Order: sequence, then structure tokens, then C-alpha cells
Amino acid sequence: MPALRLLAACLAAFLALAAPAHAQDDPPPSRCVAIAQAIPNVTYANFTPAQAVSEGEVSITYAGHSTYIIETPAGVRIATDFSGVYGSDPLPRVVTMNKAHRTHFTDFPDDGIEYVLRGWNPDGGPARHALVVDDVYIRSVPTDIRGPADLGKDGNSIFIFEVAGLCIGHLGHLHHRLEDAHYGAIGRLDVVMAPVDGGMTLSLDAMTEITERLYSSVVLPMHRHSTPIGEFLGRLGEGFAVEFRDSRSLTLSLRTLPDRPTIIVLEGV
Repeated sequence: MPALRLLAACLAAFLALAAPAHAQDDPPPSRCVAIAQAIPNVTYANFTPAQAVSEGEVSITYAGHSTYIIETPAGVRIATDFSGVYGSDPLPRVVTMNKAHRTHFTDFPDDGIEYVLRGWNPDGGPARHALVVDDVYIRSVPTDIRGPADLGKDGNSIFIFEVAGLCIGHLGHLHHRLEDAHYGAIGRLDVVMAPVDGGMTLSLDAMTEITERLYSSVVLPMHRHSTPIGEFLGRLGEGFAVEFRDSRSLTLSLRTLPDRPTIIVLEGV
């Protein structure tokens, strides 16, 4: 009987992925989120058979500033905080953006980019993204940025990429400490991309607090500017290991996550 129940569950999951977009009333089950009901209705742009979701390695490359390139086992190329300056060659299939500064978005993304996900809603209110592209589920958690009301409210999104069993989060141009509701909507993050400039986004104390609470297996600093990387590393103490890499890229899977939370500083950060 347990085997039959497992088979039925797997079949139901596959059929949910295979169903057309208009037939979806609920988002796919999230492996990362703590409050599944907080996710809006999902759009199925495409799907890959279920085995691809839990197998293979994810490649992550630091392109520059706050742009990381994520490449999934199915070959989906994603660029975070895309302004067109970094990560455009080869052209990504999906880009995410935030609007705090021009270095985090572009009004004129290349027509060849299939999915442009803005971290703000041009029509007002929070941006709510829930999109499946082949083997990756992309969703957003809205936050605010500093500035006038029409600019700052809901002007940033934390983007979360669920792929190959991993939960990967990009904090964007985050300007405030996170509340319990944010942490609940984010859920588990195995990998977090965190801005460590110490002022243009958050203070290093505030970013340290967020990093400690998320307690991700891998922390990838970004958006550093002139702040010595040691100022961020020194605040996290012995609970986090530190690795400096002489490459801009790394590959990760559920099997290769470090046993101890590790800050990995890629070349160029």
C-alpha cells in the first residue's frame, strides 16, 4: 500500500505539471515555501518531466554587480537583476529585475528574452510572479525600497528559483529588515544571493541578521562596491565557513551542498 500511495502521488504531481496553463487554479507544490497559500496562481510556460526536477546540477556564475547567471539541468539560462550590462551573452531565456537603480533593470530588454520578470508592478501594487519554465519554478516575494511612495512601496522583489530540488534566492536591492511574513513566504533557501555593500541596500548588521536567520547552506555575496568583503564575513563568526574561489562559476546539487553554512566568494565579487 505505501508503494501504491507513492506512485499515485508521483502521477498526480506529473499530471499537474503537464496540465495547460489555463487549467491551473493553484500553484505547484513548493519544496521551499513555508506558506503555500501565499503563492499566487502559477503560469506554466513549459514543463519538463518530473525526474528533471530532482536530478542534475545547477550552474551559478557571477556576471557582475548583482547579476548572477543560473543555468538549470534542462538548460534554462536566467539572469538576475538584469540591466543588459552583465549576463547578456549568450542571451538569457529569463531575466529578473528590480528598480532601485538603473544598474538593476532596463526598459529595453532584448526581444530575444522570452520572460522578463520585473520586481515591481508597473500598474501599482506588488509584483506577483509564479512561473514554471521547463525545470525551474520562479516565484517572487515583494519588499519595499527607499524613495517616494510611488517608487518605494513594493519596488523590490526577492526572486526564488526552485530547481533540481534546490531553493535559490536572490534578495535584489533589499532596503529593509525582513518580517516574519517575509520569512514565511520565502521558506527554505539552500542558496542565497545577498547584497553586502553596507549602505546602498542594507547595513551590514541588518544583512548579517537576515543571513543568520535564513541559515542557507551557501551564501553568495553580491553588490559589494568598495566595502571590504571582510567586514561582512567577520560579522557572521564561526557558524559560517568561508571559501574564496578563483572562478566565477560553481555547480551545486542537493548532494553537494556543504554540511556547514558556507559563504562562497566567487572571482569578481
